[in-house]
Amino acid sequence: MSHKVVVTGLGATTPIGADVESTWTSAITGVSGIRTIEEPWVEEYELPVRIAGTLAQDPLESGRLTKVEVKRQDPSAQYALVAAREAWADAGFDGDNAEEAAQTDPMRTGVAFGTGIGGVWTLLDAWDTLREKGPRRVMPLTVPMLMPNSCAAAVSMTLKARAAAQTVVSACASSTEAMQLGIEMIRSGKADVVIVGGAEAAIHPMPLAAFAKMQALSTRNDDPQGASRPYDTERDGFVMGEGAAALVLESEEHAKARQARIYAELAGTGVSADSYHITAPDPEAMGATRALKEALADGGIRPEEVVHVNAHATSTPVGDIPESHALHQTFGEHTKNIAVSATKSMTGHLLGGAGALEALLTVKAIYERKAPCTINLENQDPQIDLDVVTEARDLPSGEIVAVSNSFGFGGHNAVVAFRSV
Repeated sequence: MSHKVVVTGLGATTPIGADVESTWTSAITGVSGIRTIEEPWVEEYELPVRIAGTLAQDPLESGRLTKVEVKRQDPSAQYALVAAREAWADAGFDGDNAEEAAQTDPMRTGVAFGTGIGGVWTLLDAWDTLREKGPRRVMPLTVPMLMPNSCAAAVSMTLKARAAAQTVVSACASSTEAMQLGIEMIRSGKADVVIVGGAEAAIHPMPLAAFAKMQALSTRNDDPQGASRPYDTERDGFVMGEGAAALVLESEEHAKARQARIYAELAGTGVSADSYHITAPDPEAMGATRALKEALADGGIRPEEVVHVNAHATSTPVGDIPESHALHQTFGEHTKNIAVSATKSMTGHLLGGAGALEALLTVKAIYERKAPCTINLENQDPQIDLDVVTEARDLPSGEIVAVSNSFGFGGHNAVVAFRSV
């Protein structure tokens, strides 16, 4: 059994917006969400990197989470729940509980969520408690809070999604791979509706110190908003971000039966592995190219149909160039006709949540017919021959396709392709 899969709901909490609409407005106007970290532990540990893409709005202060939910969930699961609830409501389902929504069956509603690190705050806080106060003071909920699957579990339990609650942990490709799980759940006939997405909450002194030691992070502490600069000759590393994004996937039959608004079709997905290096991408981009071509083939998409790419584009010297190679190897001469956006220039890098956020922005780009900005591109690297969108740009009318790329440590490559409806 095979079903066309469509996107009917979107939700987000990000460094550039508290929800989807504020995030989208920032993305098309070029607003940076990179800030100086105002926490005492920055000075305490003498961190070399003092900037990050922190959330635009605290979910507890906004009333989107209760005090109990905050106490019983790691920040990563908190963010996942905020994004999933917004996406669920945006899809037109009534209330938080799927059992109360006449339009869907909990037994045919699933979850597929990704994260790169999971509950790092819970894990390290518990370790500090154990060392300083002893085992009796460690919280009894520590293990379920630190588990990487806590995001999928929180969404599943809140929305009563019982077809499956799956978790992908594939570094920065996690939430894009989760979308492949979601589409396959629907295509196979196991589910009618799947909430997919990703979340990350790793702006903690230990990950910051570790990434900085790898020389992977930008050290432009005196210029936070200018620090994330994909494709620029002066790029010096990525900027960590936090947040979550969620998309409601649905079989076209199910969506049309309940007269749902449809943003776009999730037409194809592709995944591959470099098997090259634990952190560096294959410089020839063979794995990334395979994932791109697989996504096009899976969706029955001709290369010339693609008008927009939301690139992985982390702003690292070694990462940006291979992705450019992959695009040229996939699209050939048509590459010059593709509007490429590098939205991490504004949001920073949400690690396991990045793919979901960038897929959401890709869906919005198709629906609104507008490609979002790339900021901080002053001198484009001559090795990157792409048409980069530095000011929001209109996309063509008619049927179009847009692609979102994600690549992660360990050689994970994942691509999703969306078609207008």
